[in-house]
Amino acid sequence: MTMKKLVIGLVAHVDAGKTTLAEALLYVSGKIRTLGRVDKRDTYLDHFGLERARGITIFAKQALLTVADLQVTLLDTPGHADFSAEMERTLQVLDYAVLVINGAEGIRGRTETLWHLLAKYRLPVFLFINKMDHGRSEKEKLLAAIKKQLHDNCLVFGRDRAEDFFEQAAMCDEELMETYLETGEITTSQLKTAIKERKLFPCFFGSALKLEGVEDLLKGLAQFADMPSYGEKFAARVFKIGRDDQGNRLTYLKITGGELRVKDFVTNGAWEEKVNQIRVYSGQKYETVSEAEAGTICAVTGLRQTKAGEGLGEEKAAFVSMPAPVLTYRLLFPEGCDPRAMLPKLRRLEEEEPELHLVWDSELQEVRVQVMGEVQLEVLQSMIETRYGVTVSFDAGGIVYKEAVAGPVEGVGYYAPAGHFAEVRLLLEPGGPGSGLQYADVCSENVLSKNWKDLILSCLQETEHKGVLAGAALTDTKITLVSGRVHAKLTTERDLWEAARRAVRQGLMEAKTVLLEPYYSFQLYVPEKAVGRALTDIERMGGNCLISRIEYGTALLEGSAPVAAMRNYQQEVAAYTGGNGRLFCHVQGYRRCHNAEEVIPMAGYEAEKDTKNPAGSVFYDNGENTLVGWDQVKRRLAAANGQEGKDLPAAGKKQGADTEQIAREEIWKIFQQTFYANRRKKIVRRRRKTVAGSSCRPTSAKSRFKVVSGKVAGKTAYLLVDGYNIIYAWPELKVLAEENLEAARVKLLDYLSKYQSVRECQVIAVFDAYRVQGHREEIFAYDNVHVVFTKEAQTADHFIEKFTHINRQKYHITVATSDSLQQIIIRGAGCKVLSAQKLREEITAANEKVMRDFRAGQTEDRHKLQAALSPEKKRQIKELLQEE
Repeated sequence: MTMKKLVIGLVAHVDAGKTTLAEALLYVSGKIRTLGRVDKRDTYLDHFGLERARGITIFAKQALLTVADLQVTLLDTPGHADFSAEMERTLQVLDYAVLVINGAEGIRGRTETLWHLLAKYRLPVFLFINKMDHGRSEKEKLLAAIKKQLHDNCLVFGRDRAEDFFEQAAMCDEELMETYLETGEITTSQLKTAIKERKLFPCFFGSALKLEGVEDLLKGLAQFADMPSYGEKFAARVFKIGRDDQGNRLTYLKITGGELRVKDFVTNGAWEEKVNQIRVYSGQKYETVSEAEAGTICAVTGLRQTKAGEGLGEEKAAFVSMPAPVLTYRLLFPEGCDPRAMLPKLRRLEEEEPELHLVWDSELQEVRVQVMGEVQLEVLQSMIETRYGVTVSFDAGGIVYKEAVAGPVEGVGYYAPAGHFAEVRLLLEPGGPGSGLQYADVCSENVLSKNWKDLILSCLQETEHKGVLAGAALTDTKITLVSGRVHAKLTTERDLWEAARRAVRQGLMEAKTVLLEPYYSFQLYVPEKAVGRALTDIERMGGNCLISRIEYGTALLEGSAPVAAMRNYQQEVAAYTGGNGRLFCHVQGYRRCHNAEEVIPMAGYEAEKDTKNPAGSVFYDNGENTLVGWDQVKRRLAAANGQEGKDLPAAGKKQGADTEQIAREEIWKIFQQTFYANRRKKIVRRRRKTVAGSSCRPTSAKSRFKVVSGKVAGKTAYLLVDGYNIIYAWPELKVLAEENLEAARVKLLDYLSKYQSVRECQVIAVFDAYRVQGHREEIFAYDNVHVVFTKEAQTADHFIEKFTHINRQKYHITVATSDSLQQIIIRGAGCKVLSAQKLREEITAANEKVMRDFRAGQTEDRHKLQAALSPEKKRQIKELLQEE
């Protein structure tokens, strides 16, 4: 007969007797001959020194036991809230869970939290109500509380089951009810299915210390637990990283498909490594095996890149999202110990216990450790001394504050020193409580290609963003990539990182941000006479609570309060209750700081002096790199792009006759090669509507523009003008644009039209319309000037850069702009540049030349009658006048 293999985990609130139950299960099953006790520090599973000293489980450990045809891998998980991450990672590899409840105290808040976690992972649950040998334990009352607070389908199994057991079970599921009504009973197979589908939860009452009810639980597991089915292809889930006494790295995993052999190569899709050894642990001892089949919990050596929560082979990753550490302490090393030399060793411990977060301050040359609770400090201290022989201590510690934005804001980062270029625009919005940092992308691929966008998002995710109030980490904020600019030759990954992080900081400086602090959710047990003192204390701390119940002279208060105010409250409780009070806390999450006006000044953080987290942007002006302050970046970019913060209007259709015909078809060939190469449809040239009274006159459908084909070095000459850049660079046009932007455009086009006749070149004026939703690229003729309105999500810079890049070999191209970065790019493409001022001077000179030529062609008597007479008529008139 094939033996069933099950992975069963024990979970419980601290002090519920979970480790004692594990010891009892091992003893009753015959795995161990001597029954160990927690108070005697000789239990089979808790072999770590600190575990035995404190009487708590810190690390998840396994033991193998056999019952009938069932082989059980028993996983004992930590019950203390400080080690909830270790417990939750273990839940991912369980087939069934046994929830242990302290019968002497009933359901606690932590027990309800565990119940919700078991529901989250869809784990079938057996309940063992322990410590029923205590005088206060009342079975019926406890069962009623379990049904009310956990689930109504919790039903007593074993020898204590009620006479109407099948009737009660039938009430849990329609199929069970139908079977019961037909036959008067329910089969074991049906009960197993109901338990596996979480429709029924078997309960067993007893005392682990006195071995009461333990055998019933074992038999119940053997009878009603069903082995899961596994696939044929190899799959495994990593739930823990550790090291043995020799320092070998161990990857603890559950095989969820196929089988694993020594020397097999395994992969997570990104890397591939070879398994050197497979170990099956039971307590401190292990057995090496050459292969392990599905359903096995084992530890393997040879894998160096694995992480807890990772999937191998066909298994998908399932990383646990845990609350961030809330307490921070400075690690104090003994004299002569170099913190830099210890840091790599400490990183190994951090890898094994991800809930420990180490922070290295390179300026102060010190290590700070962030933890969930003070018990973790003891664990870290003990592990450092045991492994590395170094005795460390900690300072008084503090609170890990965080910051978040209170409203939406746009952040802009611009990084363009000589030879570099990147611009990033982000939207920062408040996220939900506990959401952390979220990243999104709404930027069109017409603006940034997918590769560039992925790089920006990667840079954002890999950067630790600090707030601007107290320099605390940013959280509960959604960061969305909205737009950006890059250059194929000048932009590097570092440029994007610089621009992205500056965009975040610029947005934070401009936004309204709030300081957040961690809160505890607590359960406080105090004698009834001490309730008034407890309520006063909680109110003083800035917390809130309710009296949940009063039983046997003990009151239970439940609520929440700031971690900063409640850190050392356990000592006060012990003092004013004479040792009869108990406080249980676990981190609830972050809320607005109740005393931010005190905390922020104490932090002493000055955001504008934080050179490692700059909010300003870098421009390249007149041959020098210039740092522009965060409050001037947007205005500076708007001026460079010729917008001054204005939304660009949509280009309408021009009134009057059709403008489909244009004299020189060559210009359209260029546009086709540059912007329409992948389009099959015929280009439609549009008309534009003009502002009433403007001088922008449409051309007739039959007319053709007379363009002088200027040549430079044998090539046709083109002048591309960045329209809005020039408008806002010329004072008279800038003033006009503030009143009527259309009028300013028309005036500029008039200037360019006159200029073209003298300059003898093809003039193309390009205007931004990238902010106009749904706008398509529009090309038309204005007198002898070709005008382009860019499409949505395309700037004039993009149009000009692409035009010059494609046509630089074929034509002689000059670009008129005062954008310093644009000038660098254009020169890099081998084209000429005219600044706005230089263009103005050339147009003025051209106008003066036209007037000089006109005046030179005039004579003094051009408008006299004599000028219209022939020489013969003049002679005759002269003779007539002489006769008189």
